[in-house]
Amino acid sequence: MRSEAPAGASEPLAADAQPSRSTDLRELYTRYGGSVYGRCHYLLKNHAKAEDAMQDVFAKALDHAGGFRGESSPMTWLMTIATNHCLNLLRAERAPWHAQFAAHETGRASRQADGAGPHLFENREAVRQALSRVDPETQAVAIHYYVDEMTLEEVAAAVGRSVPTVRKRLETFAALSGEELSS
Repeated sequence: MRSEAPAGASEPLAADAQPSRSTDLRELYTRYGGSVYGRCHYLLKNHAKAEDAMQDVFAKALDHAGGFRGESSPMTWLMTIATNHCLNLLRAERAPWHAQFAAHETGRASRQADGAGPHLFENREAVRQALSRVDPETQAVAIHYYVDEMTLEEVAAAVGRSVPTVRKRLETFAALSGEELSS
């Protein structure tokens, strides 16, 4: 006897068609993209952020397709990824470091617009003096950030670490070098 799914219910993929690298991502995107976007927009309350988050959700789904056990529908799986991703984004926005680094980046951008400002040489010299007090990886992070004036994302890519790790290295470095770098 064959049981029929109720009309409108999300059909789980067949066992041999579980999401994987071989699954046509376009099908999942076409089928569930609107729902994933809706969840992201509901949580983030911003169109652009929701679009970015939706893309991130499908990228994560593609990367972790092997983790899909088929215990729920693909839509449930994608909605769980979307919810967790958006909640993590919201938590990161409220983190205390976020406001500090945003203010620092704003000040840094205005100094660059003013022709690097009169304190650029002093800041670079303070960095050089403080470098001897930290490990080589923190030295590389500080040089890329303060001397090369790279963004956090660029530094993370250059040293092969995550942005939070780079941020921690900079916090450690700033604490060791004192107030010299904040002026």
